[in-house]
Amino acid sequence: MNTLPLSQLREQLSIVLRAALDAVDAGGLVQRAFTDPDIVAPIQRAAAVDVIAAGKAAGPMLNAFAASCSVPLRRVMGVGPIGPSVLPAGTRWFTGGHPLPNPESVAAAGAALDVARQSAANDLVVVLLSGGGSALMALPAAGIALADKQETARLLMTHGADIYELNTVRKHLSAIKGGRLAATASAAMLTLAVSDVVGDDLSVIASGPTVGDDSTFADALAVVARRGGAAAYPTSVIAHLQAGVDGRVSETPSPGDAALSRSSARVIGRQQGAIDGAREAAARLGFHVHAVADAITGEAREAAPRHLARVAREVTGFPRPLCVISAGETTVTVRGRGKGGRNQEFALAMIGSLGTLGASVAAASIGTDGIDGPTDAAGAIVDTTTATRAAEHGLEPQHYLDDNNAYVFFDRLDDLLRTGPTGTNVGDLQVMLIA
Repeated sequence: MNTLPLSQLREQLSIVLRAALDAVDAGGLVQRAFTDPDIVAPIQRAAAVDVIAAGKAAGPMLNAFAASCSVPLRRVMGVGPIGPSVLPAGTRWFTGGHPLPNPESVAAAGAALDVARQSAANDLVVVLLSGGGSALMALPAAGIALADKQETARLLMTHGADIYELNTVRKHLSAIKGGRLAATASAAMLTLAVSDVVGDDLSVIASGPTVGDDSTFADALAVVARRGGAAAYPTSVIAHLQAGVDGRVSETPSPGDAALSRSSARVIGRQQGAIDGAREAAARLGFHVHAVADAITGEAREAAPRHLARVAREVTGFPRPLCVISAGETTVTVRGRGKGGRNQEFALAMIGSLGTLGASVAAASIGTDGIDGPTDAAGAIVDTTTATRAAEHGLEPQHYLDDNNAYVFFDRLDDLLRTGPTGTNVGDLQVMLIA
C-alpha cells in the first residue's frame, strides 16, 4: 500500500480517532481500576462508602463505580455538564456550567462539602474526578459573587491563560478547591482521576479539591497581572487575592498538611491511553506509527505550524503510509469576534504548512471530551485539498484565523468533527495520516 486516495485517508482518520476515544472511555477506566488491590482494599474496609463525582465524565464514572463496587453505597452525588439518562439509585445529580460555573455548580460544591462533613472517621469518601470539574463544582470564597468568579474565568481564558494558570487563580478564589474538600472530611478519602492536564498533576486536575496545593495567592495575583492586568478584573477578586498575600486569608493546604493525611489520589486515565488507542488502530490499518514525544502546548495558531515543521524533520525517511500522533493542550488568545475552539484554531493554522510534508495528508485535532470551546464540534479535519476548496468557496484561512472564527470556516467546508459529548476527557489529540 504505497499510495492511498485522500477519501480513504479521511475515512481511516475517523477510525483512528474513534479508537483513541474508545481507549479512554471513562467507565472502562473505572472498571479497570477495580483490578487494583490497593484501590479495592480501602473500599472493602470502610464502615460506609460515600461517592462524589465531578467533571465531564462524572456520569459514566459513577455508573461504572456503582456497577463494579461490591459494597453498598450510602450517599452518592454527581455534577456534570449533562444529566445522564441512567444513574445509580439514590444519586443526587447537579447539571453544572462549563466553561463557566453556574448556580448548579455552586449547589453541587455545597453538597460535596456536606458529604465530606457528614462522614465519620471509619468511613470512606470516594471522589471521581475528571476534566471540567473546576467549573462544574465551584464555590466562591467568602466575599466573592458567582458573577465575579465567572467574569474572572472568562477574562483569563480570553487572555490565553493555560490550565495551570487558570486553576491557580480558581483555587485561590474557592472554598472547595486546592485541597479544601479533603480538609473538611473526617473520613479517609480516595480520589480516582481521569486527567485532562499535561503532566497529570493531581493538584491541577479539577483544581485539586482533595490534594495539597503548592501554588500561592502571590502566584494567583501574578497570573492576573500578566493575563490582562489587575484593573481588568472584579475588585472583589483582586481584594481577596491581596488579602491572601497579606496573610489575612488562609492559604490552600499544602502537600504534607496534616488535614490531608487521610486523603490519597490516583490517576486512572491519561492522554497516553488515547495515544495508545490511536497507535493500535493505525497499525491495524497498515500504517507505520510515530508518536511525538513532547506535549503540544502554547498558542494554537503558533503551535500548529511549529508542530508541522517538527514532523517534517522527524519523519524524513520514515516508511509510508505513516500515522503521526501527538497530544497536549493549546491555548487561544481571543482577539477577534468569531466562534471556535483551540482544536479548530489549531487545524486552521495547519493549512498553510501541510504542503511541507510532500504527500497527501489528512489531519485532525480534537478535544477528547467532544466539546471544543463554546461549540458543538470536537475539532476539525484538514487535508491537502483544504486550501483549494476554501478558495473555491471564497474563504481566506488567515482572515478566519485573525477573527478567531475557525468554526464558521470549517462548517462551510463540512470539515467540523462532531462526536457529541464523549463522557471522557483526557485533553486534546492530533492525528495525521500521510500517504
